[in-house]
Amino acid sequence: MENKDKVVKTDEEWKKVLSPQQYDVLREKGTERPFTGKYYLHTEKGIYVCAACGAELFRSDTKFDAGCGWPSFSDVVDSSKVVYTKDKSLGMVRTEITCARCGGHLGHVFDDGPKPTGLRYCINSVSIDFKKK
Repeated sequence: MENKDKVVKTDEEWKKVLSPQQYDVLREKGTERPFTGKYYLHTEKGIYVCAACGAELFRSDTKFDAGCGWPSFSDVVDSSKVVYTKDKSLGMVRTEITCARCGGHLGHVFDDGPKPTGLRYCINSVSIDFKKK
């Protein structure tokens, strides 16, 4: 992804455009409580985008109910849209995913998802918005 597509803002600029909960999750790597997010049981057809910058991240046809309490997807729209980083917080090793365009924390990816990818992108609802098709 070229630098001209990157979204760079100061903390104060992010605080002006994100809700306090979005700021906590997207900028400070927080998480929402399980089973509370607006997209957890959402089933409309469309595309999920980054709540901070609008980058297209997940298609509704890759969304599934993993029973984990957060929206789960089996694949990303394009692997260049996210950045994968080893996360050793909370006494475990996980793979964090962030938006490649703005650096916003989205959630984590696990290898216990459905075929064909075998992946489960576990995403915070406050990190994404939805565009209906």
